[in-house]
Amino acid sequence: MSVNGELATLAGGCFWCLEAVFSEVRGVERVISGYTGGHVPNPTYQQVCTGMTGHAEAVQITFDPQQISYKELLEIFFAIHDPTTLNRQGADIGTQYRSAIFYHSPEQREIAEEMIAALERAQVWDRPIVTEIAPAAAFYPAEDYHQGYFRKNPDQPYCQVVVAPKVAKLRAKFRDKLKS
Repeated sequence: MSVNGELATLAGGCFWCLEAVFSEVRGVERVISGYTGGHVPNPTYQQVCTGMTGHAEAVQITFDPQQISYKELLEIFFAIHDPTTLNRQGADIGTQYRSAIFYHSPEQREIAEEMIAALERAQVWDRPIVTEIAPAAAFYPAEDYHQGYFRKNPDQPYCQVVVAPKVAKLRAKFRDKLKS
């Protein structure tokens, strides 16, 4: 981690998607898939999948603000998932797949609120944005087999059908923000 490293914690459906996308972004030093926003300490994937723990599948991103801003991370976040579907992304349904920004400072909260307001004014989507904005809570890293999942399993059907198109969208729309 750099001396200037900051954290961003985001939830937008399956964490495999967010981890695969943000791992390619310049200035992102580390991306960890995990669980946050719930009420059960140290939940397992099986527990989170029930929807009963209150956790969201999320990623915790360590980034260098000298290379990429928090606002730029949120621009990518909003471009690669649907923030208008409550507790779901595509076929993934449940509170664990909700769209959420877990802020680590008052500045992050303000940036998130301003971005959502701007996106609503621009009417980017036909439906209202339902992304939750909440203070960062305990973050529990997911089991080891979830870390780097897309990189390790690119031929897995879910990765081909769901994750790969999001990575392709990142590469096409944010080419100037990719690691070399």
